[in-house]
Amino acid sequence: MAVGKLYIGRKVRDLRLASQTTQAQFSERLGISISYLNQIENNQRPVSAAVLLSLADKFRIDLSDLSGGEGDRLLSALSEALSDPLFAAYTVNLHELKLVVHNAPGIAHALIAAHQAFRHNSEQLASIDDTLGRASSVAENTPYEEVRDYFHFVDNYVHDIDMMAEELAQEIGIGDLEAFTSLSKYLENTHGVQLSRANQDDDLMRSFDKEKRVLTLNPYLPPATRDFQIALQIAQLSAGQLVDRVAANAAFRTTEAYEICRIGLHNYFAGALILPYRQFLKAARQVRHDLDLLTVRFGASLEQVCHRLSTLQRPGQKGIPIFFARIDRAGNITKRHSAAKLQFARFGAACPLWNVHQAFEAPGRIIRQLAQTPDGVRYLCLATQISKGGRGFHSGRQHYGLALGCEISYADQFVYADDLDLANVKAYDRIGISCRICERTDCASRAVPPIKSQLIVEHHSRSQLPYKIRSLVE
Repeated sequence: MAVGKLYIGRKVRDLRLASQTTQAQFSERLGISISYLNQIENNQRPVSAAVLLSLADKFRIDLSDLSGGEGDRLLSALSEALSDPLFAAYTVNLHELKLVVHNAPGIAHALIAAHQAFRHNSEQLASIDDTLGRASSVAENTPYEEVRDYFHFVDNYVHDIDMMAEELAQEIGIGDLEAFTSLSKYLENTHGVQLSRANQDDDLMRSFDKEKRVLTLNPYLPPATRDFQIALQIAQLSAGQLVDRVAANAAFRTTEAYEICRIGLHNYFAGALILPYRQFLKAARQVRHDLDLLTVRFGASLEQVCHRLSTLQRPGQKGIPIFFARIDRAGNITKRHSAAKLQFARFGAACPLWNVHQAFEAPGRIIRQLAQTPDGVRYLCLATQISKGGRGFHSGRQHYGLALGCEISYADQFVYADDLDLANVKAYDRIGISCRICERTDCASRAVPPIKSQLIVEHHSRSQLPYKIRSLVE
């Protein structure tokens, strides 16, 4: 597959401004003309390999930090928003979208937010009855979605919190001793907090009494969940000020979103504490991302390991660009993040041809799939089922499918690709992102037609779909 041209004008301009140099000075250090630099900064020309190497040499930057990860996420979200029938008079042009994303990302974010507001408004108006008088706020994005988008667009990596958690993990000996011993000793010795067992009938996972300095845990929690809850308490006590500052800097519209973000950031710290960045990255490379071995090595759950793999985006020390998602039986995506080109739909269910749906049929197994999206990018996709809850016969269980994967160029660094024929084009399943925005016209598994598409209905003939779709690129 051909490598796309790299348009990173905004990043080059930010680098120049950070170095406090004029275009003339900057172009001289790079060994290029002022006009070429001007064209690069305005995304009129891509960056050549020679310029990339010169940027790395002259300004000591990691080339991986110039990748288009953020742009891919923003481009996907903007493309989906503009595919709405609301914009029926406008045909989405990929070149124009890239210009907006690269040159004016703030406008792209604003348009996405406006589209979300429109959707919420439309959905609530469709079901409104006697609550019309309270409809003034329906156009706002929900606090949960606002926080979800915050983590999505920071690449699911929060540097200051990750660094602090790693430093604390080294201080208390995570990885040298069993995690429960390290965490509980630190909690008692540093914060004076004792552990206690909840009553047998108590359904709480954890409860902290600030006055008595007692953390009460459910005695039937799995070890990995128990350790995470202790790490979460340490996060609240040790990183509270940092978390508050990061959440405040996100400038959420409501107090509710701010508080939800604080929970997310405390959880982030807890995950980074029990799975320290460099230690975890090194182990992942050593075992070639074998999920079972990583869970045993760190005493973590499968979901914790998969989630952590998707956050390894530290500048200068990046892991494999991985996508990660958790879905329920109804196909709802309850967690999603992608450092790869694959981006999840913001609305609607996931593609039915994606192997994550098969995970519910084969509990305990890791299902592999070679897949290709409509843009021609190929992926190694892994899926498995997990169960949560179930503390006793009468307690309910929640079942989720976990999806994890990478672009095929990184597949050799995964043990799961060892016996797969990666070069065989026919081995790749043709998946999409979501039926409502998928451009494939010949998919028999399509649930609904793509929005902004023209349907051709023929009454005297019938194929697998009751209609034909005029190609979106015509």
